[in-house]
Amino acid sequence: MPKQVPTLSGAPAPLAPYSVVTEANGFVFVSGQVAIDPTGGETPTDIADQTRLIMKNIGKVLADVGLDYPDIVKTTIFLADIADYGAVNEVYGGYFPSEPPARSAVQVAALPMPQFLVEIEVIACR
Repeated sequence: MPKQVPTLSGAPAPLAPYSVVTEANGFVFVSGQVAIDPTGGETPTDIADQTRLIMKNIGKVLADVGLDYPDIVKTTIFLADIADYGAVNEVYGGYFPSEPPARSAVQVAALPMPQFLVEIEVIACR
């Protein structure tokens, strides 16, 4: 299957020139998601609340292309502060009660805006 950029109904708009999701050869690549409320609400200040909002947004993106959390095969978590790893892990783990995907988690120098504490990207497979 050649590259496709699906139209989404519930995802936050991109902050820059990129596609929120791209699909090719049965793989679905979801760009890094930060804590943007698609309804226009404020960005939560708590790391757990940001993680929860991000995971909900990822779920909406996946649903728009006919997938769900169990279809995720790889995630990458970018943290503004690695000390938040435990709090993020606690929320994140609730979305994968069995057979969690492969994952990397790293601290980065900065995220796109100072209010963002975590960014999560995923790869899913049909």
